[in-house]
Amino acid sequence: MIATRFRLTSLTRFGVLFDMLDPDFDPAKLEVILFPNPMLRYQAKPVRKVDLRLRKIIQRMFDLMYEHRGVGLAATQVALPLRMFVMNPTGDQGTGKEFVMINPEISRPRSNEEAEEGCLSLPGLHGNVVRSKTIRVNAYDRSGNEIKADFSGFEARIIQHETDHLNGTLFIDRMKEGAILEMAGELEALTTDFESRQRTGAIASNETWQALASDWEALYC
Repeated sequence: MIATRFRLTSLTRFGVLFDMLDPDFDPAKLEVILFPNPMLRYQAKPVRKVDLRLRKIIQRMFDLMYEHRGVGLAATQVALPLRMFVMNPTGDQGTGKEFVMINPEISRPRSNEEAEEGCLSLPGLHGNVVRSKTIRVNAYDRSGNEIKADFSGFEARIIQHETDHLNGTLFIDRMKEGAILEMAGELEALTTDFESRQRTGAIASNETWQALASDWEALYC
């Protein structure tokens, strides 16, 4: 049993002050964070338990993914330092298959292909990334059942993209240098906006994000 400790770190996001570690915290308040939030560079930690609150968080991640018309979403993209992600290759709620992957491990990568990718934390930006065509994944679902399966094509690409997130890697890190230079203006605009909102207190300081991550790790890792 992991002892809980609540630092009660308050964050202001979108003008709403709330406490993510309050026992009554509503996961509906979670939102997708944007580049260059430091949590997007965080090394997510393995999850050691799944409780009702974490299942609600997982459902909120699905809701956000569909709301933003994505096909995958990692926990670090909602500012949680937990090694898990959700995905639905169709991107449409009610169709396709939903996957929850907790503590994913990728092995047996085979062959490579290049394709365009985007990211909900880098809205409007796209670029070509080389990924393995086929991979094997070991993970757990939200019920604690083991997942051991081979994935290929688009599903394999999503899994690699989301697992990168859990390692603090963004798709832009895998793009060719020339392609990155072409989006330098957009990245600078995102950075300027983020830093401006931090100065006004609309977004928490980097130190607060780190403290929050430490508390979540104490709860679930």
